[in-house]
Amino acid sequence: MKSDTSSEYAMSFILPRLTNIASHAMYATEADTVGETLERIADSARELVGARYAALGIPNSAGGLRHFRFSGIDSETVGKIGRLPEGRGLLGAIIRDLRPIRLERMQDDPRSIGFPEFHPTMTSFLGVPIIIGENLYGMLYLSDKINGDPFSEEDQQVIEVIAGYAALAISGAQLRDRERRVSRLEERERIGMELHDGVIQTLYAVGMYIELIRTSEQMRADDLTQVMHDLDSVITDIRRYIQELRSGDSESQPLADCLHEVLDRLHIPPSLEVAIRDDGNSPTLPQTTYESICQMANEVISNVVRHAHARTLKIEITSAPKVMHIVFEDDGVGFDVARIENVSGLGLRNMKKRAELNRWRVEISSSKGKGTRIALAIPV
Repeated sequence: MKSDTSSEYAMSFILPRLTNIASHAMYATEADTVGETLERIADSARELVGARYAALGIPNSAGGLRHFRFSGIDSETVGKIGRLPEGRGLLGAIIRDLRPIRLERMQDDPRSIGFPEFHPTMTSFLGVPIIIGENLYGMLYLSDKINGDPFSEEDQQVIEVIAGYAALAISGAQLRDRERRVSRLEERERIGMELHDGVIQTLYAVGMYIELIRTSEQMRADDLTQVMHDLDSVITDIRRYIQELRSGDSESQPLADCLHEVLDRLHIPPSLEVAIRDDGNSPTLPQTTYESICQMANEVISNVVRHAHARTLKIEITSAPKVMHIVFEDDGVGFDVARIENVSGLGLRNMKKRAELNRWRVEISSSKGKGTRIALAIPV
């Protein structure tokens, strides 16, 4: 009877709020990308129960987080924190057990692993899994109510309801992302066919024409004029195709692809192990910003290969509301940062100048024998 009474009380609390919950859910489903969907769900959850902080993570197959978005922390604080959660502690407990966790004081729970430096102080905790059937879509969790009260059973009921809507919103956003990827592949296939049917065939025809001129006993000046005209047409077509490809890439090409291209060009020696970790939340970037990031990445990786004598280089790409972070960290010989302005050949001054021109924040930390860490914070 007690459970029946509890269920009736919960329903009497939830029902009057369903319209508001549904309105927030619709707002989330209208987002264009997975990242924006997660941000809207976190914002909505925080508002619905009056929490100071909220976050939403989507796990990967390795037990970590593939996507992570939060609400209530400003971008400057995020930049200072640096590394985002990796799916351990209380978050890991939700992933493993697929059950809600509600704590008045999370520091007293043995599963809690604390916070990194610069992280806001948080006390109370409410986390719920986002699931449909046995499929885990993510974890939604909140901390610290604005009025100072602990999270209640009613708060948990509200968040569990919004989590149900969130699963549908996330799956819809993932489907739209897959459709966009398929569309990009189809567009590239179309351009490839046009190259084959247009440019390549024209080049073949020009080649045959040149061969006829070469074997002809009489060659006129007009013959070469026609060849030059045909080649100009080919060059114009190639430029158009390149512009179309670059335009598509500027809208959607992941930064991790750029990094892999840089690694391929630089011919990384077998003695250097490079690991790239991308949270998959990189926002759409203007072409100029994308190219500037790739150029800086080329400079950083090239320096590691030529000067660091490192065994490992870790590159991490993470995104948060209004800021994207890229961290390069090696275990090489390091250098004296105080002498950075006088160091020649490392290109570090160029990096700082490029960051300054783009209004990025770059932090370079290093010491002899302890490797180097270069962190970029890029407003988006």
